[in-house]
Amino acid sequence: MSALPLSSGLFFEDFQPGQRVKSAGRTITEHDIATFAGLSGDFNQIHTDAEFAKATPFGQRIAHGLLGLAIASGLAVQTGILGANVIAFREVGEWKFVKPVFIGDTIHVDMEVMEVKAFPRLGGGLVTLSVYVNNQSLETAMKGQWTVLVKTRGK
Repeated sequence: MSALPLSSGLFFEDFQPGQRVKSAGRTITEHDIATFAGLSGDFNQIHTDAEFAKATPFGQRIAHGLLGLAIASGLAVQTGILGANVIAFREVGEWKFVKPVFIGDTIHVDMEVMEVKAFPRLGGGLVTLSVYVNNQSLETAMKGQWTVLVKTRGK
């Protein structure tokens, strides 16, 4: 049997509680924020107006929390464990935005498999991941749980 391309990701049977995976890093740019504002329609000045943001408790513009979450999702896929074998992203649970993400911060994702639960009638099973999005100083910017439905081998 030949090896799966990395983009296929793991099958449900390959996930075991306690497995840990760390993604590569990605630096957040001003362009990322401007593009996300355009896509989402969220032009809140804390994200888009440098002079306004200077007067906030953060002292500078911050990335949209949902932009950080979206980039974290992409970083998780790039690890190779999640890919075409994911049937559905089912839930984001207990998500906390702990610290702001600033322009120039480099974030990465630390994931741990917390639970696996087979759902044969769906051709797969649920995998619950504990997810930490950390910056270049290893400070946690956001954290929570993701639950994904992953297909079983041979389906």
